[in-house]
Amino acid sequence: MDRSIEGFEVPLHRSLTEPILLAGAPRSIAIVNGTVAAALGLGMRLWIAGLALWVIGHTVAVFAAKRDPQFAEVLPRHLRQRPFLSC
Repeated sequence: MDRSIEGFEVPLHRSLTEPILLAGAPRSIAIVNGTVAAALGLGMRLWIAGLALWVIGHTVAVFAAKRDPQFAEVLPRHLRQRPFLSC
């Protein structure tokens, strides 16, 4: 039984529904993480600390994106609404 109505069905490309990832992490988080790590490594000349921050931050973002690709949008909403949803 096909429930589609003639004229109300459009093809939707898969790329329009998937989040934009940069090396497995959400694009905005990867850019912020890389910028902060570069500022630490280049600006403050703490190369090892900047590299460690980038590797750890990117790894955490990739693991979180594997679990939920839209965690960057969901996490702030969850933190803001936590008192309203507690029992």
